[in-house]
Amino acid sequence: MTSIGTGYDLSVSTYSPDGRVFQVEYAGKAVDNSGTAIGLRVKDGVVFAVEKIIQSKLLVPGSNKRIQTVDRHIGVATAGLIADARHIVNRTREEAQSYRDNYSVAIPGKMIADRIGQYVQAYTLYSSVRPFGCSTIVGLIDQEGPQLYMVEPSGVYWGYHGCAIGKGKQVAKTEIEKLKLEEMTVREAVKEAARIIYTAHDEAKDKDFELELSWVSNDTKGKHEFVPKEIIEEAEKFAKESLNEDMEED
Repeated sequence: MTSIGTGYDLSVSTYSPDGRVFQVEYAGKAVDNSGTAIGLRVKDGVVFAVEKIIQSKLLVPGSNKRIQTVDRHIGVATAGLIADARHIVNRTREEAQSYRDNYSVAIPGKMIADRIGQYVQAYTLYSSVRPFGCSTIVGLIDQEGPQLYMVEPSGVYWGYHGCAIGKGKQVAKTEIEKLKLEEMTVREAVKEAARIIYTAHDEAKDKDFELELSWVSNDTKGKHEFVPKEIIEEAEKFAKESLNEDMEED
């Protein structure tokens, strides 16, 4: 990066001469160093998949989940610093609860994404704080159907049919673009999500990882739930077979 070491990265409220905010870019780097997370919006729901890198063999399997339930109908997948992600998840829960208390209905997708985007962006405005070193994928089913949003460390958020964050995002995006998401069901999307995570995984740098999968769909009556173990095992088997086929073709 140009201008590094010249003082423009000491405060988040300082622009560099070429109009950049370095601390926001550093936050993006923290996300890019994290395990891959993807979200797929299909015709009957949303599927989340996360490559949770195992940092130590001493860790309890299933601990420090990177997919969380925010409200009954909302799931969140994160990439980046886990502590920052946990804070964002707690804030998202507060916003969802506040909306339900005030209006007696579940918060719509556009509204929850907007509130989280504004909250994240507020941490890029003042020199007394730093940006969040995490990106957040928010998925749910509301009155308009399945919804999928991604909030970046800058506070920018977009609506997506499919999105990817983390170190394997470029490979994952390429694979997602090949899918006909509007025609897929969540059952099919779970298999494809597992395949994409295995494809994006870099075995040379990261040996072991846990695959986390969750969905919110019409099958779950609009609730966000983790995918049952037997379906995850089936999806992982499909992913490994697809990976072996690709290697044989090469």
